[in-house]
Amino acid sequence: MRIRADLDRNTQVTNNLSVVQSETDPAEKALETATQLMDRVVTLASQGANTTQTADSRQAIAQEVTDILQQMVGLSQTQVQGRHVFSGDQPSLASYQLDLSAPNGVDRLITPTATRQIVDAAGVSFTVAKTAQDIFDHRNPDDSLAPDNVFASINGLIVALQNNDQAGVAASIDSLHTASDYLNSQLSFYGSVQSRIQDAQTYSSNYQVQLQTQLSQVQDADVTQAAIQLSQNTTQLNAAMSAEAQRPRTSLFDFLA
Repeated sequence: MRIRADLDRNTQVTNNLSVVQSETDPAEKALETATQLMDRVVTLASQGANTTQTADSRQAIAQEVTDILQQMVGLSQTQVQGRHVFSGDQPSLASYQLDLSAPNGVDRLITPTATRQIVDAAGVSFTVAKTAQDIFDHRNPDDSLAPDNVFASINGLIVALQNNDQAGVAASIDSLHTASDYLNSQLSFYGSVQSRIQDAQTYSSNYQVQLQTQLSQVQDADVTQAAIQLSQNTTQLNAAMSAEAQRPRTSLFDFLA
């Protein structure tokens, strides 16, 4: 029955949406934390750029910024039931690890793509995830570090602070603002995904009710038709039995007697 098949498909869509939401919720929360950490880094950069800071005080600030970079790397490794939500099509693997000797302060462990899409009950598909590289380690087409690279901007500040380079610290503020704006745009992407998932869930829920109503009407109609048919069959059977009962029961022996 077509309605039953549609119900089964819609149930599968609803289940798929729930699975995706279980991953996009933590992803969005991770990026909310990341944007807050970036705000803190910008504040620390402003403090480090102050001419009254000493080499020792800048070293102390550098240590806090390093701790934040480590937290950023940890956020890039966010997992849900063993799946790295920012590792795209290679969810079993982490994308980055800390490496302060690298230009962007991290080692890139994998370079996955994020091709996963979800289909809603209306048959419309949409992308639901981005990779850690898309978010934290944005690259130019030639794979060089983009100006809005989050990891690189934070590591650049660390290097300037460790070198007691007041001018370098001050110069890093602009790149940090650029990276912060970019990170907020990635958060907006996940906010948009969450909205689409919620809309799709609402649509699926309403569609489920509609299909169940249609199925109930069909089933009720079948019951009524079956009852009518049974009544007709019973009437016909009774009529046949009555006719049979009224037939003469005499035989040749009756006439011979």
